[in-house]
Amino acid sequence: MDKRLERILPRVQKPARYVGGEFNAIMKDKSKVDTRVAFCFPDTYEIGMSNLGMRILYGVMNNIEGVWCERCFAPWGDMEQEMRNANIPLYALESFDPIKDFDIIAFSIGYEMAFPAMVDMLDLAGVPLHASERTALTPLVVAGGTAMYNCEPIADFIDLALIGEGEEMDVELIELHRQARREGWSKHEFLVCAAQIPGVYVPSLYDVAYNDDGTVKSITANGGAPKVVLKRIMRDMDKAYYPTKTIVPSTEIVQDRVNVELFRGCIRGCRFCQAGYVYRPVRNRSEELLRGYAVEAVEDSGYQDMTLSSLSTSDYPHLVELCDDLEDFCAQRHVTLALPSLRADNFSMALMERLQKGRKTGLTFAPEAGTQRLRDAINKNLTEEDLLESCRRAFAGGYSAVKLYFMLGLPTETDEDVLGIADIAAHVMHAWRESALNKTRGVRITVSTSWFVPKPHTAFQWEPQIPIEEYERRVKLLREAMNTKSVTYNWHPSPTSFMEAVISCGDRRLGKVIETAWRKGETLSAWEDYFDLNRWMEAFEECGLDPHFYANRRRSEDEILPWS
Repeated sequence: MDKRLERILPRVQKPARYVGGEFNAIMKDKSKVDTRVAFCFPDTYEIGMSNLGMRILYGVMNNIEGVWCERCFAPWGDMEQEMRNANIPLYALESFDPIKDFDIIAFSIGYEMAFPAMVDMLDLAGVPLHASERTALTPLVVAGGTAMYNCEPIADFIDLALIGEGEEMDVELIELHRQARREGWSKHEFLVCAAQIPGVYVPSLYDVAYNDDGTVKSITANGGAPKVVLKRIMRDMDKAYYPTKTIVPSTEIVQDRVNVELFRGCIRGCRFCQAGYVYRPVRNRSEELLRGYAVEAVEDSGYQDMTLSSLSTSDYPHLVELCDDLEDFCAQRHVTLALPSLRADNFSMALMERLQKGRKTGLTFAPEAGTQRLRDAINKNLTEEDLLESCRRAFAGGYSAVKLYFMLGLPTETDEDVLGIADIAAHVMHAWRESALNKTRGVRITVSTSWFVPKPHTAFQWEPQIPIEEYERRVKLLREAMNTKSVTYNWHPSPTSFMEAVISCGDRRLGKVIETAWRKGETLSAWEDYFDLNRWMEAFEECGLDPHFYANRRRSEDEILPWS
């Protein structure tokens, strides 16, 4: 470890974020490695290490002989300032080597508000921000993750984007990059060949023209690049890598447990849900494999908490049987089994009986809308009676806490739909009074609302986000209607969701806005501590662009969208 680093660590919060050395972290002999990948997550260690996709791809890349993939996370503000003061460039956790010296710098980005953090990490690493300034083949800057389904706002900063699931695509890209370096290709020659890998999008090979009204006029592919880039998926999940020997963090993280992925995709078709669209089709893992993964991961890591997770966990067809298979093992090892993302319309008594054998931590359901009319409009195939019946079962089984997630600002929403959320909370309260066997503990009902953000590649991608003032009016309306002491209401702050909508629907011109906002101080914009809407609005004004054009405008169905 650099002596300068040793001196600054006692002065920052949570120094364990920055020192590596965790159990199961992969170390390799540099003399036997020809390709080094800095796998970067543009958020804090606690968030990045909770990301199962990052753990999967870390294992996949390190399984390639001659390749060493190391992790790198965005530092918190205090650490960044100390690093800049001490002239310490951004480094990888395994070797402590500066990531600017690596062959590939790969970002995993699942959230658009992480774009400024990506720019900040490049700057902190001493890497030129713009792809056009990086003329050499290394370091190659790539990005993957859900946010790449519209990567146009960061097209200026990345050399290429990986669209879809990376298990096979990452390997193919690394092998091509190795070949290019061996044979002395130019960067342009490499990018032209990389564009032929299914799922790889090279922004510099596409010219974008705009109409006078600001909409996209045309997107022209050059250099033999495909007109449409098709996402990559793992077709056989039984052949997909799962990290049974996973890194055990030295400090607490958000998801500090074994996380077993049951399947990808979702059988539902909620019109607002980007994940439901981009992870299609549904692909299940076999029950036998999952049982083995779960046991091996717990035994290797020593964790006493395990989550069986997917977009909609209770839709896994063999869930009850899998829970039965794991019952004896979990009991012997005192492992608690958790099932997030439960559907209120298929939460069975059999499933609840399995959950009862662990700690009763509370249940979470997502009705999304307050009335049946609006649930039908967003294709959320759930009735209020489904929800209440599931709550009755849970309360009768000893549960005393339920979390309910809703969305405000959905297309066609009225005040009646908003007030319907308060009605549902009251009905859940009544269900507890009817069904709970032990009422001395009371009940905790938490209602949380987020603000609808139109997302690329969803059925609602043409819809506008409602104005901030209207969203805040609806929050106030709902807050005043929540008059039960046992119901807690939480709502998402409006400025962040507004900017998320702007960037989600943005085009290449937003690159200069993101850079301008970053130069004004926007770094970890996903965190309230660092987000400032005024900085963003000043950046838009300086760049001559209108954020409302992106967030609050209905798009015509024949419009060429930035992600077309």
